[in-house]
Amino acid sequence: MNIEDYREYCLSKEFTTESFPFDSKTLVFKVGGKIFAATNIEQFVFITLKCEPETAIELRERYSGIKPGWHSNKKHWNSVYLNTDISSQLLQTLIDQSYELVYQTLTKKVRYELQNG
Repeated sequence: MNIEDYREYCLSKEFTTESFPFDSKTLVFKVGGKIFAATNIEQFVFITLKCEPETAIELRERYSGIKPGWHSNKKHWNSVYLNTDISSQLLQTLIDQSYELVYQTLTKKVRYELQNG
């Protein structure tokens, strides 16, 4: 997956916004104002994604391309390295899971506001 495919895939998720809240090179995708994915656009080497704590550990043990989240809470975030043993299909699944985890933590009020504009 290249950076444009990654960007398009993230933006295809309902209610997703993109921004550069930290600096001019860290592209962040959010749903309801909460981050579900982030990457460095100058060095597109890995993507940081949210993950259930137990699943995060299992994925790190199973795949060499999945490490504890860079500059993130290592319990809840993984950095998924590209051009490793991570297929595009698995990467999309991990993005989906990250999005869903974050979306499910949104309050009913925020979800209602998103759904009703």
